[in-house]
Amino acid sequence: MFNFSPSKEQEELLARAKKIMEEDVYPAEKHIIPGEGLPQHVLKPLQQKVKDQNLWAAHLPKEAGGLGLGAVFLGLLNEILGTSPIGPRVFGTAAPDTGNMEILLNAGTEEQKRQYLDPIVNDEIRSCFALTEKEVSGADPTGIQTSAVKDGDHYVINGEKWFISNAGLSSFTIVMAVTNPENPPHERASMFIVDMDNPGLERVRDIGVMGDYSEGGHWELRFNNCRVHESAMLGNPGEGFKLAQMRLGPGRITHAMRWLGVMNRSFDLMVNYALKRKTRGKPLSEFQSVQNFVADSAAEIASARLLTLHAAWKLDQGEDARKEISLIKFHGAKIINDVINRAIQVHGSLGYSKDTPLEAFYRESRAAHLYDGPDEVHRVVVAKRIFKEYKKKQEEVQV
Repeated sequence: MFNFSPSKEQEELLARAKKIMEEDVYPAEKHIIPGEGLPQHVLKPLQQKVKDQNLWAAHLPKEAGGLGLGAVFLGLLNEILGTSPIGPRVFGTAAPDTGNMEILLNAGTEEQKRQYLDPIVNDEIRSCFALTEKEVSGADPTGIQTSAVKDGDHYVINGEKWFISNAGLSSFTIVMAVTNPENPPHERASMFIVDMDNPGLERVRDIGVMGDYSEGGHWELRFNNCRVHESAMLGNPGEGFKLAQMRLGPGRITHAMRWLGVMNRSFDLMVNYALKRKTRGKPLSEFQSVQNFVADSAAEIASARLLTLHAAWKLDQGEDARKEISLIKFHGAKIINDVINRAIQVHGSLGYSKDTPLEAFYRESRAAHLYDGPDEVHRVVVAKRIFKEYKKKQEEVQV
């Protein structure tokens, strides 16, 4: 039997998080600087309040400075944090740092953890993850062209990456590069930690994108004979894709968790506005088209929430949740866009303006169809697994 109910301890933590969001985070949104987020003098006191309330870096196990309360609790928490674009940053769970923390925690040496993991957990530094390349389909990263060639006790990295989120504010990047070109496709690449001030690493340009809330930009990076010591490698040669899955799986479900928050806040704005806005002598809430918007959104948000928590529950049980995570990745991406679109329509010109967060939500949410694997790839993953399951059942019946 599935059980998504929080314990009494978790209910108290969630209530604390919601209170901070409503009393401190929402009012701080007016201080957001496009591409930079909150100024430090606004951000740091909020983060300290989160730490004082024992809510910091909830995605990590306790020994690493987090809460270690499981994926379902993380889903319930992120549903609250996701209602604001600065929520995850204030609570120490912002991407791409969270994924890099997972890699460093599970594959980093003690020295790597001391030098990079501890400071990033404490929000003393920021980081980015360099995988995507302009000339290579993001749906098939096995074709990456960036190389890392052994030279004594160093590796020399050459290649270009782009859409590297947060590179403008990062102290280091984790980069994927081919070290073993003769190996099978998923065993060719390795991961390296590269300091952003390495003379062989060039920040080429910040690529302009839809949306204003993303911190640190989305950068094009160039590695020009970038030398790193062999101790900069994470894991073993050829384990890059293995480590990437360690990062991308939790990242995809965390995105879906946060989307619930965006959906809920957009829904609240839509319903409240429909109740107070009048046209032709009656409130919008009495018009059937608006009622349809509200009913459809309520049903779709509920389905996304249940799918997301079910995937989280399977992770907590130690089960394979790849199919469920792919399901919520493409299903949630559709719903978040549909719900925001309806909310804007109900608000009319107000929804199109910057007087509400809806227009920014809308621009940001378009990328949900693309990052961490496009919808089309996740549909293929789900379909293949379903066919595999049915084929197995048919074979068992025949036996």
